[in-house]
Amino acid sequence: MKVVALGGGHGLAASLAALRRVTGDVTAIVTVADDGGSSGRLRRQFGVLPPGDLRMALAALCGDDDWGTTWSRVVQHRFGGDGELNGHAVGNLLIAALWDLLGDPVAGLDWVGRLLRTSGRVLPMAAVPLDILAEVEGADPARPHEVTQVRGQAACATTPGRVRSISLLPADPPAVPEAVAAVLDADWVVFGPGSWFTSVLPHLFVPELSDALHATAARRVVALNLVPQPGETDGFSPHRHLEVLAEHAPGLPVDVVLADTQATGGSVNELEKAAGLLGASVLLADVAAEGGAKHDPVRLAAAYREVFGGGGSWR
Repeated sequence: MKVVALGGGHGLAASLAALRRVTGDVTAIVTVADDGGSSGRLRRQFGVLPPGDLRMALAALCGDDDWGTTWSRVVQHRFGGDGELNGHAVGNLLIAALWDLLGDPVAGLDWVGRLLRTSGRVLPMAAVPLDILAEVEGADPARPHEVTQVRGQAACATTPGRVRSISLLPADPPAVPEAVAAVLDADWVVFGPGSWFTSVLPHLFVPELSDALHATAARRVVALNLVPQPGETDGFSPHRHLEVLAEHAPGLPVDVVLADTQATGGSVNELEKAAGLLGASVLLADVAAEGGAKHDPVRLAAAYREVFGGGGSWR
């Protein structure tokens, strides 16, 4: 079974850690708009794609044997101290070095995947670094109803206001051809979980990738977040996430919406109504780890098996 997972950051990593338990043919297509931390520093210094979300995806696809667990820890390790390496992740430097040597972002990521013996492939969604431009209501607490523009993924993710919509700079960026081909060849495409405006929705603003997502014969599943993200989606209900997806991608069909049983908060009817507008069924499953704020990879894997198998108690 060929599965493509879209997103970035911790949400995509959680999805990939589950999907590699379900199939050996996983392709992650990752946002490239990060402008903070180690990724932002490397991006500004060398003009490369931000490697951080790509690194996290590679680490999530590592196996559970000694090789996989060790290399996952290595690439995720961050340097401390007060020097120039402070805050840099080892994997970010490794990816940037391979890009510098090979001059090819996809080839560089493939080489890291071979070293880590990942069970899938990691690709950037666009061939150039991107900036997210968000329309934000109430970014200035003194003017709660004023809509202003906020630029940059880090700023959008931490804005005190409410994000209403996003766009990308540069507009209409070129897609990575391998990412487009993977979507068109997939059996299933997975959106989310993850930061809705800065990790999930940006894929829909890369024209060639968006066209492929609409045209593919693959079935599509939306995996919803467990909790709203402060700032970016503060106060969002599960069904509001679907409404925002529909607003940003009119005409995009969805087959299944996967939601945590407890995270619906009693709004199952509203969730089913929003899913119905996308043409989707709803599958409720217990996918949260203890504490409820993070996905459990084993439980999420079981839910994905149920989705892909077409069985279970669907609504």
